Amino acid sequence: MSYATEPVTLSLKAARERKGLSQRTLGAQAGVPQSHISRIEKGVVDLRLSSLVELARTLDLELMLVPRGKTAVVQAIIRDDDQRNIQSARGAAKILQHLENQIEALPGDVQSEIVIQKLQRWVRELMHFNLSADDLVQLQDVSAVMQEFQNDPCNLSAAGRAETRMSVLRNALADDVGASVMSGPRPAYRLDGDDHG
Repeated sequence: MSYATEPVTLSLKAARERKGLSQRTLGAQAGVPQSHISRIEKGVVDLRLSSLVELARTLDLELMLVPRGKTAVVQAIIRDDDQRNIQSARGAAKILQHLENQIEALPGDVQSEIVIQKLQRWVRELMHFNLSADDLVQLQDVSAVMQEFQNDPCNLSAAGRAETRMSVLRNALADDVGASVMSGPRPAYRLDGDDHG
């Protein structure tokens, strides 16, 4: 790997992994073959500018030339943003764990068991998404509604509201991921047995 291109290839790989994309999926979205992405990430091939631009856009990155004296400022902004994302992820994990504990503490009778199973499913699925600060606020609201149900197990409407809010959040997050996967360009050919084309 060339020392000059190493930071670029490492940044592309990190961005791909942050978005949870495989090399194949990224290739399909950017119109670059998966094998070429693999060689780029390994530093085996020089990256053409047109490929770099397409990969960057697909990964929600922006290419720009920054005066060398200003790179420290840009890097500080990026580090600050990364730190906020880490704190947000920790907050999400904490809230989801709290919700899981609340659900486990719910009384299980015949009427509420289906709702409880759905709540458990939504919590498990939400653990796989990158949650924003707005998503965390919604989860805190769900937790407050869950507390209503814990305080009054006969209040099945509270459990239903919590289940509905969680399913709406989960579906919105899944739609956002699906839209980003579907919005990329489709390959001009399809391999036999390829279910994604």
